Amino acid sequence: MRNNLKIILIAVASSVVTIGAYKLLGLEGRDVILNESSNTDSNSSKLVNFANLPSGVPGDFTYAAGVSAPGVVHIKAKSVRAVREQRMPSIFDDFFGFDERSLGGPQNQQQQSSGSGVIISSDGYIATNNHVVEGADELEVVTYDKKIYTAEVVGVDPSTDIAVIRIKAKDLPSLTFANSDEVKVGEWVLAVGNPFNLESTVTAGIISAIGRDISILAQSYQERFEKSGKQADTPIESFIQTDAAVNPGNSGGALVNLRGELIGINTAIASPNGAYAGYAFAVPSGIVKKVTTDLIKFGNVQRGYLGIHPVQLDNKNAKEYEVKLSEGIYVNSTTENGAANDAGIKPGDVIIKIDGIDVKSEPKFREMIGLKRPGEKVKVTVNRDGKVSDYIVTLKNLNGGESIVKKPETKSTLSKLGVKINDISKAEKTEIGVRNGVKVEKVFEEGSIARDTDIREGFIITRVGNTRVDSVDEFNLAIQNAVKNKEDGVLICGIYKNVSRNFCYGLTL
Repeated sequence: MRNNLKIILIAVASSVVTIGAYKLLGLEGRDVILNESSNTDSNSSKLVNFANLPSGVPGDFTYAAGVSAPGVVHIKAKSVRAVREQRMPSIFDDFFGFDERSLGGPQNQQQQSSGSGVIISSDGYIATNNHVVEGADELEVVTYDKKIYTAEVVGVDPSTDIAVIRIKAKDLPSLTFANSDEVKVGEWVLAVGNPFNLESTVTAGIISAIGRDISILAQSYQERFEKSGKQADTPIESFIQTDAAVNPGNSGGALVNLRGELIGINTAIASPNGAYAGYAFAVPSGIVKKVTTDLIKFGNVQRGYLGIHPVQLDNKNAKEYEVKLSEGIYVNSTTENGAANDAGIKPGDVIIKIDGIDVKSEPKFREMIGLKRPGEKVKVTVNRDGKVSDYIVTLKNLNGGESIVKKPETKSTLSKLGVKINDISKAEKTEIGVRNGVKVEKVFEEGSIARDTDIREGFIITRVGNTRVDSVDEFNLAIQNAVKNKEDGVLICGIYKNVSRNFCYGLTL
């Protein structure tokens, strides 16, 4: 009798512990995976409404992988550069009738890189990284079901490293956007992509940090500005950091939650050797959704600007700026006739909220403003000398207006080259050692010269194809004739000062 009583007490205690643990894990009232007996085939495990699991509860990752993997594609970016070394001109060239073609054709060097992309609409629009498609002459997309397509670039945004490409296909499996503002540190996530050309690879990890600034886009922005001299959208770096394994080839792939929803586009890794070393970074889905929508609808990104120089406050620089707050965005200066200045925000103010949401970091601040378009209104909560006030600010575009910035018209062939050419004097020709030529004064980043060749400033162009050029007009005419004759490309040949050999570069027209 006593033994029976002990058994009953143990059973009751076990039930209480089980129910308590069940409630503690937050599983009460929710469906879970029920694994049947070991004699049952593993595929017969019942999956009942797994998507209703709270995001913080770890579980079987097969649901999220099964939902997201078909919506991630493999992108192969191909480019061809033609480079040919040419001997220096000889005094016998004119006598014997030197023909550049006698040296043979250019040596075509084909380059191929690999990345990933996320299908964002069933009619073929794909989100990826700008650095995956940048400089590519041809884009090949391989879908989850092994079908191969040729893609075209719809638009790019270097300031967020996001691009949109499109393939001609219908009824594609697309991923659902999650709200990246709801992502929490410690949440389980999956990275889906094609590392090292290994198609459809899934890795798991957690969110390590949010709103992370690693200055990778800022460095690229500075290089573009110095090279082109053109002002552009300032970078937005508010990355989601994860310890899910991400390697070269994962760029442009998906970071998803346990529901298989897109929370980010994998973009960069922190690595001393080029491979995964513990942390990876993804562009939040909120930014991805805004940028891709703008690129598809307008052809370029519509970025709203507040018109201030923001500084993230901490307990150290708060003393320097003589403010009592140690958190928030300090307004170091305002742009004349900028949105903030027009609304009454002044240097020395501390922005503590945007649309009622606390802002404590500069990356998050830039993200929140960058998600708005010109002409949109935003409520900016400011602390000025201890007094808190709200300002309704109408954001402006990069040009200082409040309207949508239209996509620039298609450039002419000459402007597509992205190069500034000048005539050179007879004295300079004699000094360099050429009989004819024009000088490259500037190479702009946005152009086929920068994309297809290694031509640098100071290069002396002596020939376009088989045509000698000795003035800017002759250079332009030679390019126009090549286009008129429907040539796909042309060789541009010349020399550099104090370099004892000639170079030829293949240029796509």
